[in-house]
Amino acid sequence: MTIHVVVVGSGIAGLTAALHAVEHGARVTLVTKDVLEHANTRYAQGGIAGVMFDDDRAEDHVRDTMTAGAGLSDPDAVRVLVDEGPARIRELVALGVAFDRGDDGEFVKGLEAAHSYPRILHSGGDATGTAIEKALVARLRASAVRVIEHAFLVDLILDASGRTAGVELLVGDRDRETLAADAVVLATGGAGELYAHSTNPSVATGDGIAAALRAGAVVRDLEFFQFHPTVLAAGASFLVSEAVRGEGATLIDENGRRFAFDAHPDGELAPRDVVARAIAAQMERQGGRPVLLDATGLRPTAEERSAFLARRFPTIDAAVRERGLDWAREPIPVTPAAHYLMGGVVTDLQGRTSVPGLYAVGEVACTGVHGANRLASNSLLEGAVFGARAGDAITADAASASWPREAAFRTRSRAERGVPPQNGFVAQTERDADAGRIPFTRAALQQLMWEHAGLVRDGAGLRHAASVIAAWRAQEREPRTEAALEDENLLLVAAHLVAAAEARTDSVGAHFRSDTAPAPVATPALQLGAA
Repeated sequence: MTIHVVVVGSGIAGLTAALHAVEHGARVTLVTKDVLEHANTRYAQGGIAGVMFDDDRAEDHVRDTMTAGAGLSDPDAVRVLVDEGPARIRELVALGVAFDRGDDGEFVKGLEAAHSYPRILHSGGDATGTAIEKALVARLRASAVRVIEHAFLVDLILDASGRTAGVELLVGDRDRETLAADAVVLATGGAGELYAHSTNPSVATGDGIAAALRAGAVVRDLEFFQFHPTVLAAGASFLVSEAVRGEGATLIDENGRRFAFDAHPDGELAPRDVVARAIAAQMERQGGRPVLLDATGLRPTAEERSAFLARRFPTIDAAVRERGLDWAREPIPVTPAAHYLMGGVVTDLQGRTSVPGLYAVGEVACTGVHGANRLASNSLLEGAVFGARAGDAITADAASASWPREAAFRTRSRAERGVPPQNGFVAQTERDADAGRIPFTRAALQQLMWEHAGLVRDGAGLRHAASVIAAWRAQEREPRTEAALEDENLLLVAAHLVAAAEARTDSVGAHFRSDTAPAPVATPALQLGAA
């Protein structure tokens, strides 16, 4: 019997899962919220990490990943990521991804923060995600996979036994449709729209996590939200890849002093959470004004730098110059912004969740790979590796009709300090007197999350955020449009994220509690839209 698989999402993880599932004989329908090509993958500038060079070692990539994850990464998941990564990268090459090569025909090596070896591969300089997305989309369009665009995931459908039976969709923001399925793969990405300042596209509204929560799936590590250190602080938010610092660009304050070494011996190439907080602390000392990214030392002359930056970082170079800045001649203003959710729907090593028939891959999933802080350029690799694993497992799982016990998803990977209660949610016993007086808008939620559940948190702020969110969720609403349904998803995910952050009272990785940390810093009032 041919099984029907619905894949929700069209980034690297979803596309890979769909292609692998159809290769195993499944009938696959891929639904995507926007057009097929519009996924977070295409915005990935930095590249994809993998042990592709003879003088690199898998053990070093494992160690770097575990170190960046503050010791909370699942060793088994990290080993799978590192060991299977090269095969998935070669698969991308076979699909037509043209990773940059030198005059000798060998891959160009790139270095990024917290890597002990320059193992990052790029395509088009800083257009790696776009190159991967185009290649996978082209292969998908040539396959037997059915595609439904502009289809919003309203909810998962479960049968009487609690097994996944399909999805309910809102298509074209008008029509409700249901798709029956033997298995559903969530590949819906993250939840960057929770925050006032984000590198994510507007479609990143936590839809998959919210649907999984409503279905009773176990989630974990929502408190671990990574904030990218360097986003242009001129015009609309635009990420400036870590690879720029990997090439030698430095971070300086208003007086031209390199300050990142105050926070970590690796300076600008320390783990992302460290660099982001160092920038936030420096901005606080500067009255909230951005710090500067200085690329003026990358080549001897401005003309040579201009040519190098345009060739090595064409996308960033164009964005910088569109804002009237010349980064070959002067430093450019940068600030942190919400970037990547390390937690999500808990899975095993084949992408299975605690709900039978439901899989999760990519940023929506919590494989355990990233721990408390994702290592740079491991995200595309994770999507490829675990997307393939889920796609390969689905038909065999359907044939066996077996599924891991739910208890396995609560205890797999590690016993750790400060784990929040089931699903990361705790009941609120205190009510903020002003909580019910703040009218709900998405912008109000984003600002609340930025101020109290962002780069730096404390107990009082988290309790206030929890009370406000609870008051908003208690209001009667009948969401019918895609935007209104997104708002409900954001509120649900925000409630669980804030509860998880409040429950974890220690500071670790991307989760920083100023009320328990030895060196508290304040979150700056970033003005990303200002010149």
